[in-house]
Amino acid sequence: MFASSMTFDEIMTRWTWKPIPRCPGRWILSMVEFGGEPAALAGPSAEVVVFEVEAAADSVTVVRLDEGGLISYKKGNGKYLHTLNTVEGFERKLSQLGIVGFDPA
Repeated sequence: MFASSMTFDEIMTRWTWKPIPRCPGRWILSMVEFGGEPAALAGPSAEVVVFEVEAAADSVTVVRLDEGGLISYKKGNGKYLHTLNTVEGFERKLSQLGIVGFDPA
């Protein structure tokens, strides 16, 4: 089960994502291309959950997708840095951030 009206593939093909070096299953979206709210990427019915974690200097916004998820970081200027993740990349990064048991379904 997932909590977004957009699928992983739809989000991947709609925007220009660049692989994150040494992070298999993770891509980054340029803030120049889109720095808006995560829900604008994931669709109007997306369940967006915000975390404050010690492992990140910025607020971390998470949206589960059908085949992975979005992890976005709200920067000091109010824009978001978005990452798109496969299931494996999503779970690995959530674990690194200390976000355990995330399941908004």
